[in-house]
Amino acid sequence: MTLKIRVDDGAAPYEQVRAQISEQARSGALPVGHRLPTVRGLAESLGLAPNTVAKAYRALEADGVIETRGRNGTYIAAAGNAADREAASAAQTYADRAHRLGLSEDAALAAVRDALRAAYHA
Repeated sequence: MTLKIRVDDGAAPYEQVRAQISEQARSGALPVGHRLPTVRGLAESLGLAPNTVAKAYRALEADGVIETRGRNGTYIAAAGNAADREAASAAQTYADRAHRLGLSEDAALAAVRDALRAAYHA
């Protein structure tokens, strides 16, 4: 697992850790079942406070990307299906709301494209 924290990046260090682990899990670079370093171990290797890494791990666990098995460690979860289900649910909620607002399909799609560009290219 390779993580790089950029001080000049606009994102908070915990968000950089969360995003990089999430992306590596999604891409398969970190396979399902891969054991992650301890919070203290990762914090030390990245030069971060343990609370920063703990916050990232909590967010990843809430997203279903990782699972903590108590004293046995933290592992990459089989989260693909959970992430797909959550994305589909969010998309359905958005589609229903856009329809109630009277947006055309083209306008609703344009809003999604703008939001995706902002999220992925910020």
